[in-house]
Amino acid sequence: MNLYPILAAAAAESGGPVKVIAEQFGVKWQLLISQIILFVIVALALKKFAYGPILEMLEQRRTRIAESLANADKIKAELANAQAKTQELIGQASQQATKIIEEARAAAAKVAEAERQKAIADAASIIVKAKQSNDAELARMKGELRQEFGRLVVAAASRATGDILNADQKGRLADNAVRQLAA
Repeated sequence: MNLYPILAAAAAESGGPVKVIAEQFGVKWQLLISQIILFVIVALALKKFAYGPILEMLEQRRTRIAESLANADKIKAELANAQAKTQELIGQASQQATKIIEEARAAAAKVAEAERQKAIADAASIIVKAKQSNDAELARMKGELRQEFGRLVVAAASRATGDILNADQKGRLADNAVRQLAA
């Protein structure tokens, strides 16, 4: 807009170099001024209706891109944080699993030891029962042997003495023989 007063002042001068150049190029001042006014109007209209919305849209796009980059950085930080937490949780889970495995091994060792002790006790019990059974069988066999020996002694004494001894004497004789054999 500052160009208009300069051109008007230049046109008013009668013999200045601007007038000479304008006449040489065939400039008509009324057309030039109207074209300048139309150019300014078109430039203002383009600025308001074309360049303004385009610049606004570009600014919005620039803002969205900046927000997207900020969000991407934020997401990267959150991802790194989540990965760190995941690694920490995996480490904790590994430690807990190791602890549970060790506890299970200890419990299995205790159970195995208890079962071994129980097996030893059962074996000792079986040995004691077998010994008792053996002792009982031995006592029974000794008793049977005594009776048989007593019967044989009575039979031998009866043959040797004949019918001289009565049944009571024969029993005492058998008992004495058994007592002497036991001693």
